[in-house]
Amino acid sequence: MKTEFKTIQVELKDGVAVLTINNPPVNQLSPQLGADFQEAIREAFGDEAVKAVVVTGTAGNFIAGADITQLQAVTDKKQIYDVALNAARFLSGIETGPKPVVAAINGNCLGGGLETAMCCHYRVAARGINLGQPEVQIGVIPGAGGTQRLPRLIGLPNAMEMITAGKPIKAEAAYSRGLVDEVTDLDKLMDAALAAARRFIEGRLSLELRRTRNFQMRIPSSAEKTALLNYVKFMTFQKAKGYIAPFKAIEAVEKGLSYDIDADIEREVDLFSDCAISDVAKNLIGIFLNSRAAGRLPRIKGLEPAKIKKVAMLGGGVMGSSIVHLLITSGFSTVLWDINDAALEKAVKAVRKTFAYQLKKKKMTEDGLEALIKDRLKTTTSLSDAKDADLVIEAVLEDMTVKQKIWKELEAICPALTVFGTNTSALPITEMAGVLSDPGRMIGLHFFNPAERMPLLEIICAKHTSDQTLATSVAFGRAIKKIPIVVNDGPGFYVSRQLGGLMGGSIYLVADGVDGAAIEEAMVEFGMPMGPATLSDLTGIDINYHVGKTFEKRIGERWKVHPLTEVIYKSGCYGRKTGAGYFDYSGEKPVPNPKVRDAVAAYLKEKGVSPKKMEQQDIIDFMLAAGINEAAYMMEEGICDRPQDMDLAMIYGTGFPPFRGGILRYADKWGIKNVYEKLLEMQKSYGIHFAPCGLLKEMAQKGTNFYNI
Repeated sequence: MKTEFKTIQVELKDGVAVLTINNPPVNQLSPQLGADFQEAIREAFGDEAVKAVVVTGTAGNFIAGADITQLQAVTDKKQIYDVALNAARFLSGIETGPKPVVAAINGNCLGGGLETAMCCHYRVAARGINLGQPEVQIGVIPGAGGTQRLPRLIGLPNAMEMITAGKPIKAEAAYSRGLVDEVTDLDKLMDAALAAARRFIEGRLSLELRRTRNFQMRIPSSAEKTALLNYVKFMTFQKAKGYIAPFKAIEAVEKGLSYDIDADIEREVDLFSDCAISDVAKNLIGIFLNSRAAGRLPRIKGLEPAKIKKVAMLGGGVMGSSIVHLLITSGFSTVLWDINDAALEKAVKAVRKTFAYQLKKKKMTEDGLEALIKDRLKTTTSLSDAKDADLVIEAVLEDMTVKQKIWKELEAICPALTVFGTNTSALPITEMAGVLSDPGRMIGLHFFNPAERMPLLEIICAKHTSDQTLATSVAFGRAIKKIPIVVNDGPGFYVSRQLGGLMGGSIYLVADGVDGAAIEEAMVEFGMPMGPATLSDLTGIDINYHVGKTFEKRIGERWKVHPLTEVIYKSGCYGRKTGAGYFDYSGEKPVPNPKVRDAVAAYLKEKGVSPKKMEQQDIIDFMLAAGINEAAYMMEEGICDRPQDMDLAMIYGTGFPPFRGGILRYADKWGIKNVYEKLLEMQKSYGIHFAPCGLLKEMAQKGTNFYNI
């Protein structure tokens, strides 16, 4: 048979054709690989000298699934259906083919890769590799038999968990569930696969019995299937409201798992095609691709980031201890500085507390944690111990004088190449860097609480931040597994101001007589993790008030603090930290706080405002228009000019619903002209705060969108 293809190398070993897939970087099922794979299998099946086939991959990947950039472009259902059905029939042809095929799973085996492996007649996996059906994470379902073969191999409960959540499992778990037949060390993988192939050739393994479609023993009875899927539907609705794919996957299983697997797979392909052309899939694929591209800016293209090996963390409070967690688990030698020994003792306790989840889930032992801290963390009360740090991150008191004093002192201690990163959430970084003789070394590294779990890192360039400092900071963000979003210095940077713009409109509605509970419900229904009152209680009403005052001072009249906000602030109820804010937290469940409720009622009575009924969609439109407007103002001001980054920031930093694609993607779908007209209406009723940005007016007139301006 032919031994060289563009993406596959073939080697014949004692009657076994070893097909090694080599399609960098991750062995995606591209059209070329698909064509090569079909030809190689056809030749192997037709060559009398070949008695069995082994399929394996290269460079840490078996097959990593389809090329989603092509999927993103498809809008015609029939087109995607025909392509997917041909691929599914090809894999079924491997399963029902005349010769045994062994999967030697050397690395990531995801999506179409796992569907390929499940069509093979024996599966050997290297220890520690990932196997999964992650399709729901990009808005689709398995489309080549995954919903029909996975339950046959591992049972319906485990299969539904893998398919509806999209999380991979390790080879060891796959073996215990029956997804793979053997687990071995990577250097012994090919020997094990060839040994399995020989067992088929010698008749010790039955080709017919090893076809996955013939594994019927794990398919539940009709009553059992109905009961289980009803439970899965309920749980999925709780977790995946607004999404399509998890429910389509359930439908594929509900109507499938029959003795006619080919008909079931055709139905799966049809459901897959419904998902593939949906807005949800386009949005989720866009988020996935944009996440991979985050931080790849033209201004730093080709620049070699400085190597970061040692990091000094200044301040061991809530944020500082979370950042230390990130640093030591990412392999950095870390120095933790604080003002005295008592503060350091408290800080180290806080660091240990950030590992509570890993300890509880037995992903780490107490001894392992202590060894990690001993090996990678040094504590000090002397700034001079930062003298050989490659990066210094500061998270001390939010006071400009305090911060500038520290940075000025560090400038005399640290080498010229040391990057200075401040975690300030509100202070102007350009002003902070003004005390340095080289302000180009300073940058904002704004983490989100809890830093060890929140995926966003907002990187803020001050006026004089150098390209080298930025390049190093972006690479550092990637090294600690964050999504690095780069913005420019300005009031609130991007995320805080954008979130304020989105949620801040609620006070105008409440002051107009709209029930606050209705606003909370509307925003949660839209897909936000919480409403504006709950969020304010979580972040602190007092903090939000002072941020608002800062915006008023730095941005001007449009951000003047609302009189009702003043009333609520003066109640002295600042949220969860004081036991009560908009809600009272003294009982088992939060309930409306009478003190704030009465203060609002008194304000409305004084102003002669009556209760106002507002439809849920009208509330959503009001809130979203305000948020979109603020994004446009920040683009106009040069805070950020990349819509894809702005959307990622909202998704990863605030929980904006991913299935909607981000606030600017949502704006484009709504229609910029509609947004602009809504804002004019809001400005007329509620004042200058909602005055449409000039950029929005221009876009509405020209008919352009955020993603094509």
